Amino acid sequence: MQSKIDALSGERLKIIADHREEASGVINELRAQGVELEIRQLKVGDFILSDRVGVERKSVSDFLQSIVDKRLMPQARVLRECFERPVLIIEGKGLYHRRAIHPNAIRGTLAALAVDVGIPIIPTVDEKETASILIAIARREQIAEKREVALRGEPKKFTLTDCQRYIVEGLPGVSAVLAKRLLEHFGTVEKIMCASEEELRQVDGIGKEKAREIRNVLTATYAPEAPQQTP
Repeated sequence: MQSKIDALSGERLKIIADHREEASGVINELRAQGVELEIRQLKVGDFILSDRVGVERKSVSDFLQSIVDKRLMPQARVLRECFERPVLIIEGKGLYHRRAIHPNAIRGTLAALAVDVGIPIIPTVDEKETASILIAIARREQIAEKREVALRGEPKKFTLTDCQRYIVEGLPGVSAVLAKRLLEHFGTVEKIMCASEEELRQVDGIGKEKAREIRNVLTATYAPEAPQQTP
């Protein structure tokens, strides 16, 4: 029987889930949507959506309790170390009304997660919406970006290829897919950096404007911003 995802577009998505999530409504919803699930005992995170995306799912109650018992930030830092693109999903309603925690303390924690640790936070209403978010990210990673699903559990060690892609993805308007095309076309990071606008435009996905922006970033003289003066 063809899954819902397959029937719509021929896609076949796979998600690795922690065994503690097996009884949740999220798993049931993912199965109902035709996602191929692999249940494992994960050292870090609750869901793995690609070789770089790991997701921690917390209910509102668990999120607030983890602030109280001070386990949230250590968990977040480990997630950040293990995945290039970590994501935190906070599921449920009433984030600011469940416990006797001042709203400013909650906002401060959210700010620290996003800015200091570098983890994007996605709120969801319920398990069904959480499943929909997981599918959306998995589709983007596995179908659009052509990335594999890989089991992670230790801090990520960047390979030479990872480093090359990371550098090229730092150029303006260059996605992971476009970075791969550039590397395949030119062969080395150095040749990409030295390529002219005309040479860059030979790569599918790079038009006149994008080529100009890339060359401008590479050739413009560095001018550090002056520190703002306190009034």
